[in-house]
This record gives sequence, structure tokens and C-alpha cells, in this order.
Amino acid sequence: MDGKNGRAASRLRTKIESGKCVWLAGAYDALSATLAQQAGFEGIFTTGLGISASHLGRPDIELYTMTENLAVTSAIAEALPHAPIISDCDTGYGDVRNVIRTVRNFERAGVAGVVLEDQVSPKRCPLLPGVPELNPVDDAVAKIEAACAARNQPETLIIARTDAQSMDECIARARAYAEAGADLVQPTSVCVQSFDDLLRLKREVPKPISLMVLSWLEVELAPAQIEQVAGLATFPLVGLLSTVRALQENYTALAAHHDAGKLPREKASLKEFEHIWDDFMDATSRLVNTGTRSLAKRAPAEQ
Repeated sequence: MDGKNGRAASRLRTKIESGKCVWLAGAYDALSATLAQQAGFEGIFTTGLGISASHLGRPDIELYTMTENLAVTSAIAEALPHAPIISDCDTGYGDVRNVIRTVRNFERAGVAGVVLEDQVSPKRCPLLPGVPELNPVDDAVAKIEAACAARNQPETLIIARTDAQSMDECIARARAYAEAGADLVQPTSVCVQSFDDLLRLKREVPKPISLMVLSWLEVELAPAQIEQVAGLATFPLVGLLSTVRALQENYTALAAHHDAGKLPREKASLKEFEHIWDDFMDATSRLVNTGTRSLAKRAPAEQ
């Protein structure tokens, strides 16, 4: 982790420890992450479902590898060098040794934190039909301990996600992961079924909650309620699903009528699109101009 991302991780940790809820947007590539930051989000969450869907065109069942995930995350970190980035690292891609390598590689890429879940590998998205199979608690605890020991920067957040199906098991596992050193715990929307469940989790687990705002949480909880219980609040799929709907509608109309002037959803103009990288172009143009002037000054002496 370089100095910029180390500071981003430190700022994020300070906000969470102060009791503030930090809002993150889910992103699946550098463009979606850039748009989220420009919209005003305080940080980025790399969604595994989004990465699998956008890069492989497949469901989130751990088909993509650690290095494929790392490549996407590295591109996001390069595009947003000052933004706190939380990376969805699935199961850590294997046993304790794999977790160590995963944490070190993602930290080196510039993330502020990683999410590790307690499913067996290969995992499967809990939103898919069926019941996920979980690792024994001792094995999952060992992974969290390894992740905490592997980080080079103490500011890097280790977020322990449990896919437990009942509240009792969720709380038991979350407490075990907290004791193992996890900085935050993350339940799934399948287990947590009400605001009272979230209050209970906050009351009984001695670490902040990382909350994925999807499924019933999107429609039944007010922002103030989310801020009451969560240290991190993430909209993991809004960007992805908004893109899917817009492309479906516009592509369908375009295929049927071959008329880009009559699309059901208005598209950005090319000029609006180009403005996305104004900051990058301004900064690099100054460097290019400085370098050109420097070369021009040296040119006569070098001839």
C-alpha cells in the first residue's frame, strides 16, 4: 500500500471508529468507480457479482480467479488514487495460505480493506437459489486471524462476512470473527430479516457492522436507520443493475428500429462522457507540457 492509499485507509478507519456511518457505492470497473466518486460517495466497494457479471458474463460462483479480481481492483485503485476502496475478496481463494497472499496482494494494489466470507470454496452468491455451505467456525476464524496478521498496514480493514442463515448462528460467528481480530462484521440480507435483527447484532457483537444495502433493506430501511446500526453502508448492486436495465432497453430498441435518436433512455453525449476524465487530462497535460518545455531547453546543448 502506498502513502496515498494508506492515508485513505486511515481516514476511513477514523470515521468508522468515531461512530460515523460511511456510505460506499458498489463498482465493478474503473469507469463505474469513477462515476461513483464523482457523484459524491465517500468510497468504493468492488462487487464480486459485478466483476463476475461484467468481465465474464457469468454468475457470482467464484469462476473468476484472485488475479482476475486483483487486476480489476488495481485498475480502480489506479484511477482513484485517493479514494478508500473496499475489495470483495470472496473466500480468500483457498485456505489460510491463500488468504495471506490475497490480503498482501490487494493491500499492495492500494485497497483500504478487504471482505472475507465464511463459505467453503468455491463460494456462491447468497442471492442465488439454494443454501451456501459454510466453513467450520474454527477454519473461518483461522482465516480471519491470518488476514489480520498478513496486512502490512494496521489501518487496513479486515471485514468478516458470515453467510449464516439464522440470527443465532450469525451472531455466534460474528462474535468469533470479532475476537479473531476482524475490524467489522458483515451479515447477509438472507439472515438479517428486520431492523430489530440489526439492532440485536449491533448490541451483541463488539465490532461495527458493514451492511450491504440490497434486497429488503433497500426498500424497508430509511437512511437514518441504516446509519444508526452500520459503520459501513454499501449499495453493492445499484450501479450494476441500473446499467443492465439501461442497456437492455436501449439495445432492444436499437436492434428493433436501428434509430439511435429514439432510445427509451437518454444516453450521455460524447462531450459529457469526455468530461469524466477532465481531472486526469488536466493533471497529465501539465506534466506533458512541463516535460516538453524541459526537453526544448536541453535540445540545443545536446545537439
